[in-house]
Amino acid sequence: MNRWTSTATESGRGVDVAGPPEAQSIVLAHGAMFTRKMWGPQRDALAEEFRVVAPDLPGHGDRSGESFDLERGIAVLDDAIESYAGGSAVLVGLSLGGYLVTEYASRYPRKVDGLVVVGSSANPIRGLNLATRLTGAVVRLATRSDLVERAAQRLGKRWVRNRDLSPEHEREILESGIFPREFGTPGPDIAGRNARPGHRRAERPGETGVVPGTGARGQRRARRAHAPRRTGARGGLGWGRGRPAGRRPHL
Repeated sequence: MNRWTSTATESGRGVDVAGPPEAQSIVLAHGAMFTRKMWGPQRDALAEEFRVVAPDLPGHGDRSGESFDLERGIAVLDDAIESYAGGSAVLVGLSLGGYLVTEYASRYPRKVDGLVVVGSSANPIRGLNLATRLTGAVVRLATRSDLVERAAQRLGKRWVRNRDLSPEHEREILESGIFPREFGTPGPDIAGRNARPGHRRAERPGETGVVPGTGARGQRRARRAHAPRRTGARGGLGWGRGRPAGRRPHL
């Protein structure tokens, strides 16, 4: 396993940093319920060649004392990029993290060297606007019950144990905690927000990659529209700055 450091921002919030300071930076944004530790396998695989930065998003891990909202998430991402990535990075986001990095790219395209969006290609507008809001509301209501929350945590732990992970990575993920209440919190911020402009603003060819969720028909159907052809987007990972899309870490 590669050596890495666990450090914190000035506000005392968790972020993992690994790899050479002078290397191309990659910032990893995790999905809802999990923490920065879900990126352990990718962090260690990439750290020989890249500067890898993985922060906890609001509501998760070391930031579990605050609820997620889009503006807090953008601030956390920007702090990680400025403090540990030299001011710009390839951004990789999974699920909730995918919508977050897409919005960040829309606002700060000059800080984005490349964009990889995983399992978040469905655009939450029109019909999906209402579906996203309803799903979030149901989850928020259900997880008010401690019983439901504990059941969701058990399911999350089972899901982690069923992955092909080393014992070290599995333990790291499980010990960082699972936060099911945050699965429903982002709904009002994400719903109705057109995610596609963030992809279009990654203007240099080959810098946007979209990976639909496994078995998610709607996500796969949305992929081409979500990432226009002129960005050079494809169903794999486009790393930007001339790096071929075929050079893929395992996600």
